[in-house]
Amino acid sequence: QVQLVESGGGLVQPGGSLRLSCTASRIVFSIDAMGWYRQAPGNQRELVASITMGGSSNYADSVKGRFTISSENADNTVYLQMNSLKPEDTAVYYCKLRDSAGYNHWGRGTQVTVSS
Repeated sequence: QVQLVESGGGLVQPGGSLRLSCTASRIVFSIDAMGWYRQAPGNQRELVASITMGGSSNYADSVKGRFTISSENADNTVYLQMNSLKPEDTAVYYCKLRDSAGYNHWGRGTQVTVSS
């Protein structure tokens, strides 16, 4: 079974930065895309950013210009550089992988808290 391990979450002040990483292992099929979603208390899980293995990226409007997604294909790793963080960015951030068979795999999540 595909395993996704996330790291890099934590507590940061407004205006600060964090970098999340997610590494996939035990992959059976090839990777089509990886991405980051987030879920705040009382809210639905929402897309933050995604990237295909060809390098095409997509961002939620709320993070455009502040967050950057990138990938290291050789290491099956995706990163999310988060700058100019706001309190409303506070959420559990989940890594997702979509494989070439069409299956979605999720990580366990990492908490990001933006607070002074």
